[in-house]
Amino acid sequence: MAMTRRYYSARTGKNPQANHIDLPMLLRLFKDIYRDYTERGYFQQAFGYSCVDAGDVPGSLGADVAAQVFRRIRKADLWPIEQCCLEYKEDDLFDVIEFLYDSVAKPLDGYHHDFNGCGWHYSSFDRESGQEEYRLEITSLLQDYGEGFELSAKGEILGSPEHGLESLLEASVPPLDPDNVNDRVERAILKFRRYKSSLDDRRDAVRDLADVLEFLRPKLKTVLARKDESDLFNLANNFGIRHHEEGQQTDYDKAIWQSWMFYYYLATIHASVRLLEQHKSNSLTTDD
Repeated sequence: MAMTRRYYSARTGKNPQANHIDLPMLLRLFKDIYRDYTERGYFQQAFGYSCVDAGDVPGSLGADVAAQVFRRIRKADLWPIEQCCLEYKEDDLFDVIEFLYDSVAKPLDGYHHDFNGCGWHYSSFDRESGQEEYRLEITSLLQDYGEGFELSAKGEILGSPEHGLESLLEASVPPLDPDNVNDRVERAILKFRRYKSSLDDRRDAVRDLADVLEFLRPKLKTVLARKDESDLFNLANNFGIRHHEEGQQTDYDKAIWQSWMFYYYLATIHASVRLLEQHKSNSLTTDD
């Protein structure tokens, strides 16, 4: 069960370990979560189960789960998880977490096989509910590891948002133009937050957001003063984001400034789309 609150020393800042989990402890806690979900039948649909009468009953991944783990992750010695996971490296663990997201399903209907304490054998499952429960459980664990991570609704390990900017990443841009605005913004966010994204990845994400603003530029001329409209593109054009030209400023801490520029442009896109919506609504009202 996900941790719901922090206790005294963590709340008061008196415990320096309150917001930090190292890899060995993360592996131990992950093992405990995996064991719990396994015992409650959340992996029966994919992995099958053992029965005292029927023997090993395969799930959707077939009889050789270890081979299927290798097929998907392209690594050996990850299965069986409960026996191997304490030796995982960080990349191994994150691969397995994503693999389990694809495999988990909440059990619904089945029967309890009483003979010799065999246990529950399930026949129907709710995949989406199981994935959401698992995602929240894993995210509550990962948010205190390293710089903070989360498991996304698509089952990908992402870096946690900057503190105080969570709502900006979670907010949806109002539907304006799926191909040129909404989908591009979503892909830029994913590119920026993806596990082990490089500085080049992050620069590309900032450039993608700047390109969205460039697409909106003609429309923004109707709602912004000329100087405000010009200032929106000063950062990307003059700080080595959108073009490679002599005179651009490139001698800056890219990790810090690219992060700032990303959130700046994302917030600007939200504001711009809402300004355009408001202008359109006011125009319709005036016409009426």
